[in-house]
Amino acid sequence: MANEIVEAEKKDEDNQEFDLSSLAGSERAAILLLSLSEDDAASIIRHLEPKQVQKVGAAMATVSDLNQIKVSAIHRAFLEDIQKFTSIGMGSEDFMRNALVAALGEDKANNLVDQILLGSGSQGLDSLKWMDPRQVASIIMNEHPQIQTIVLSYLDPDQSAEILSQFPERSRLDLMMRIAHLEEVQPSALAELNEIMEKQFAGQSGAQAAKIGGLKAAAEIMNYLDNSIEGMLMDQIRDQDEETATQIQDLMFVFENLIDVQDTGIQMLLRDVPQEVLQKALKGADDALKEKMFKCMSKRAAELMRDDLEAMGPVRVADVEAAQKEILAVARRMADSGDLMLSGGADEFV
Repeated sequence: MANEIVEAEKKDEDNQEFDLSSLAGSERAAILLLSLSEDDAASIIRHLEPKQVQKVGAAMATVSDLNQIKVSAIHRAFLEDIQKFTSIGMGSEDFMRNALVAALGEDKANNLVDQILLGSGSQGLDSLKWMDPRQVASIIMNEHPQIQTIVLSYLDPDQSAEILSQFPERSRLDLMMRIAHLEEVQPSALAELNEIMEKQFAGQSGAQAAKIGGLKAAAEIMNYLDNSIEGMLMDQIRDQDEETATQIQDLMFVFENLIDVQDTGIQMLLRDVPQEVLQKALKGADDALKEKMFKCMSKRAAELMRDDLEAMGPVRVADVEAAQKEILAVARRMADSGDLMLSGGADEFV
């Protein structure tokens, strides 16, 4: 249905304007719900208050003369209201997409959302966020490497990792080194890049200076790469600049990531970690990670560790960080030997 609406809206000569002022809010909501599937409409109704359900339900029962023009007008008004509401401080594009996916389902919503975003003044760079990574890669493949670097630094790391995977192996190292050493991007560079994108998407300029790129951005992108690509690329970075490789690796896997490790992986890791090192490391950990570690110990060992932590005096932050790094070093050695597979971000140690 969303595709039909988009096509109808493209045909201006056939798309007459409908005056929504004659409809009450409950009637507009009723028409929107009636344009959805029964399951999707029911999911929305479950979030309404009883009085709201009564009003909208009554309106749904009395709606008449429902046609494509009226439904299209309701959808456009709905999207405009979302954009006005989210201008207060929420991310309008994220909210719009999430709201429409919740209402229409992902397949129905994608085409409509993309049509709105790419044709309603989205900046060129922001437009890329809604595209398939392979499509973005094809768009920037022949641009200057510095332009490619800015794009990869600007987008979310998981999307950037997929885009980077589409590049030839010889280009990945150059781009990752550029990302790692990129800091603040001047407004002129962002404006130029937006202008390039706008030629294809008719977006708007208005770029501002942004602190993007850097070692953290490089590490986040590396976290999302396939293991085969990540390992090869890290070796290439180390061959070219060992210090940069070490800094990226330190940022890729932090102590807090252990919360996502499977229990069997934690148990293997703890067997190779001295108790005094673990004690110092847990001194600076949050409660959730501590409980994770305790759960992977024997009941007796967990009780002793709890008692030791409670009795432990203040510990220097530097000592805590050193202990945490030592544990991460053990995890990396186990990964190198094949006992653990380290993949950062949302993935797990297995």
